[in-house]
Amino acid sequence: MYLNKKTVSDSAKWQQAGVTGIAYDYEQFVKTNIETPQWVHFGIGNIFRAFVASLAQNLLNEKQSTVGIAAVEVHDEEVLEKVYVPHDNLSLLVIMNGDGSLEKHIIGSISESLFADPSNQQDWARVQYIFTSPSLQLASFTITEKGYAVYDFSGSFTADVQHDLVYGLTAPKSMMGKLAALMYARFKAGAFPISLVSMDNWARNGEKLQRAFDTICNSWAERHLVEPEFLRYIRDPQTVAFPWTMIDKITPRPSRSVEQQLLALGIEGNEVYCTQKDTHIAAFVNAEKPQYLVIEDDFPNGRPPLEKAGVIFTDRDTVEKVDKMKVCTCLNPLMTTLAVFGCTMGYTLMADEMKNPYLNKLVRKIGYDEGLPVVTDPKVICPKDFIDEAVNVRLTNIYMPDTPQRVATDTSQKVARFGETIKSYLKSETLDPLDLVYIPLAIAGWCRYLMAVDDAGNSFSLSTDPLMEELQKNISYLKLGDSDSVGENLHPILSNTEIFGLDLYEAGLGKRIEAMVGELIAGPGAVANTLERYLH
Repeated sequence: MYLNKKTVSDSAKWQQAGVTGIAYDYEQFVKTNIETPQWVHFGIGNIFRAFVASLAQNLLNEKQSTVGIAAVEVHDEEVLEKVYVPHDNLSLLVIMNGDGSLEKHIIGSISESLFADPSNQQDWARVQYIFTSPSLQLASFTITEKGYAVYDFSGSFTADVQHDLVYGLTAPKSMMGKLAALMYARFKAGAFPISLVSMDNWARNGEKLQRAFDTICNSWAERHLVEPEFLRYIRDPQTVAFPWTMIDKITPRPSRSVEQQLLALGIEGNEVYCTQKDTHIAAFVNAEKPQYLVIEDDFPNGRPPLEKAGVIFTDRDTVEKVDKMKVCTCLNPLMTTLAVFGCTMGYTLMADEMKNPYLNKLVRKIGYDEGLPVVTDPKVICPKDFIDEAVNVRLTNIYMPDTPQRVATDTSQKVARFGETIKSYLKSETLDPLDLVYIPLAIAGWCRYLMAVDDAGNSFSLSTDPLMEELQKNISYLKLGDSDSVGENLHPILSNTEIFGLDLYEAGLGKRIEAMVGELIAGPGAVANTLERYLH
């Protein structure tokens, strides 16, 4: 069987292969959503299909909604050529359970797929038409950090944005320039209301989207390329809203093992591709089962009933609390800890690390003992239950092909989560940051990781990080087997408020972390020995 619009309606065959099919008239669904588009999504990679499109699919199957999604790619046109077009925008979601079983579902909620670039005149015209449609309720985004980039590391506009400030209304290059041009078309067509919904995984994502988007629009107004009324339109929350969200679902790269299992069931056309732009994608997407999406309920033109698919709609303050709970306490710090120690200790699977009794105990100490006392409780999700699921279900799932090397990407942007917990201890009237042991050990583990030398003394490749060059200038002074080499060399890192959100020396923890790094670099095997010493 090869999944496309000709075979998707053969429910019996798909059921025989253990695949949940679609329960609606697919051709009519596509026709209706092309005529009256209500939802467009930018960034159509794995998390989009595994989670966002799956939500819409559940509503369609349960007859709770007729809304589909126009899927728009802005970065890698090869994703469309390799996956979306050959399969008529249909795909398979494969849920990888902890017992090794696979749940397989057809995702048929994508009504069309497009490449949003003026170089593709037909697709660009179609995306413009979607944005000028009064029926359009929301545009959502999973475009990663690069998609929101307006400035480069020097604080100057990126090259694409510089181009867009002059030519962006007719030939935009940057993601934010494209969005601004599309929103200007919507303004000229009737200034219809809409919600622009970032679903990227960081705090205050709606604010980040709004700020980047407004930068382009404001520059156009200053250059008299757009009317002042356009700025009033996009800045009026009654017409253009930027809801904040918290999204959480682990969606690794497509697994070769899953590819082979699907082929054994007679399901063809699921080859795993790596595009020229290094996008790893297939006609299927594999993911864990747990998932969370919390959205600020701010939709001036209406929205699909996603709460019927498990989405939590609430106010902005609660969204921020949920995000802080997850990012600062209940999941992200645990994953960062496993990532840096996993790379240093030679692990290639996150779940295998949880079999190590000391690493397992370390993340539990960080989550339960040191995190929960200062956790932000959003009320809509129980923090302890969230950690329970993380350490007992999610991080221990050996069938999830998630690697510490992937999670270790951009760790300089992630260790600030430890800083937030430390700041909460500093603010507490009953807790003392000097009582913290395991969070300092995790920070020391990050410093040890930056040496790019594993616990056996062999070099390994660090995951990409925007601050890598600057960090390694200081780390280069550390020598394996020479604890005295720590000295003052870590001071520029541990005192950096841009990295941790505070000066760790002023918090009383800088010297403690230095000493721990000294233990971790004492010689080959020192990482494992140090973990055992602190966690035995």
